[in-house]
Amino acid sequence: MSSRVRASRPADLEQLAQLFDAYRSFYEQPSDLAASRSFIEERFECGDSVILVGEVEEIELVGFTQLYPSLSSVSMARIFVLNDLFVIPSVRRHGVARALMQAAHEHARAAGAVRVSLSTATNNHHAQALYESVGYQRDEVFHHYDLSLG
Repeated sequence: MSSRVRASRPADLEQLAQLFDAYRSFYEQPSDLAASRSFIEERFECGDSVILVGEVEEIELVGFTQLYPSLSSVSMARIFVLNDLFVIPSVRRHGVARALMQAAHEHARAAGAVRVSLSTATNNHHAQALYESVGYQRDEVFHHYDLSLG
């Protein structure tokens, strides 16, 4: 299987929305293709994230990763949050996720970032193995908290 990674473009919206909906379903969210499409379309319009896609034969998107720019006060530098990484099940274990991550790292370096941060479910062992294989280290110093405002 020959695949490549590239920056997403508005013409990818329909396929990307389907991937995003499948990603959300993986994390046990109800499928909502219209909302997924709207969310991705808003990212394109606002330009507040970077979405990289993996494609096969330049026609079918098989995965994506989404980066959000941020800042680290302690480092006084730009960082990126790798918030989403998803590859369709039929092409997993063919290097697409690794290629998406490498492209994300290259993008972050080119933008002058000092770090890429991510989180994943504690039971997502396959993802954890991938992250550790490309150099990510599990945070043993800080606890992360969330506050739901909804």
